[in-house]
Amino acid sequence: MVLVARRNDKLQELACEIKEGGKITSGDSSGKQICQSLGIVIGDITEPSTRSAIIETAREQFGGIDLVVNNAGTSAHGRFASASEPRLRRIMEVNFFAVAELTRAAIPILAEGHEPIVVNIGSILGRRGVPYNSEYCASKFALVGWSESIRPELARLGIDLLLVNPGTTDTEFFDHLIEKQGETPWPRQKGIPPERVARAIVRAIERGQREIVPHRKGQLLLWANRLFPRLVDRLMQRWG
Repeated sequence: MVLVARRNDKLQELACEIKEGGKITSGDSSGKQICQSLGIVIGDITEPSTRSAIIETAREQFGGIDLVVNNAGTSAHGRFASASEPRLRRIMEVNFFAVAELTRAAIPILAEGHEPIVVNIGSILGRRGVPYNSEYCASKFALVGWSESIRPELARLGIDLLLVNPGTTDTEFFDHLIEKQGETPWPRQKGIPPERVARAIVRAIERGQREIVPHRKGQLLLWANRLFPRLVDRLMQRWG
């Protein structure tokens, strides 16, 4: 397993937790790799050098790649008209372009893997847009369309693709927004445990599913949008 993030201390803690079956030991802020059974790449996924390091680490330490999980993501809150172009570009860089380019780089080595699969972490907001999150929604809609487009191309190479559209998940995501222009007009939703999402992903891989929505309220929103789109539009206009 190759773990990738910008914060070394968190990566080291996670690596040791995995290695020791749940027991966390403190990481080494100097960058020394503590858990040798896992590969660690510290860097920004939007940087080509980081993506190259991921591929090389997987090839050199483990001989290849069977699974790519594209989980990096960021967002911002606020109306589109009052936001800036850099905000839009940063969100698209993290949520879409970095995902696409890492996958592109991984395809040749994935094609040689054992039952290889790409898992793209999308969002219910990639199936239904909402106000105050226009850039995030745009990036996830792009991810959905791209995933559907490349799935048959990957299938020719023996590579599967799973699209995961979770709703609000109990992580640090909202603590690290690029920008927050006031509070959203709807109350903060209680996130579901990330462990539940992870288990749903594992089951979906085992069952060969194409797309899942591991969030009950998210499923309700998507069904309502499919059956009563004008009603959902009017609801969104109240918040706009």
